[in-house]
Amino acid sequence: MSTDDKRIREFAYQIWESEGKPEGQESRHWEMARKLAEAEALAPKQPAKAPAGKPAVSKTANGKTGEVKAAAPKAKAKPAAASTEMPTGEKAAGKKPRAARKPPTS
Repeated sequence: MSTDDKRIREFAYQIWESEGKPEGQESRHWEMARKLAEAEALAPKQPAKAPAGKPAVSKTANGKTGEVKAAAPKAKAKPAAASTEMPTGEKAAGKKPRAARKPPTS
């Protein structure tokens, strides 16, 4: 069995499973899988991603290669309510006080 046949078989099985394993649909699944495998074989291969430790290299507008700096992680924004300060002793408007919990009865 060739590599292509194995790939078609894998696709056909995935299609069969995704449709709830119906009976009597083998030829339709096989044809769909054959088309998927064909499309996959014709698709251009995407280059492997650069390892996380090394910066990516790209060409600049003038054709020279140069390192691309990694973007710094963004800090999480605080919620709007947390960014406003209130004078000491004042309560936030609109908030209800928490009810005291009752001790469990046994």
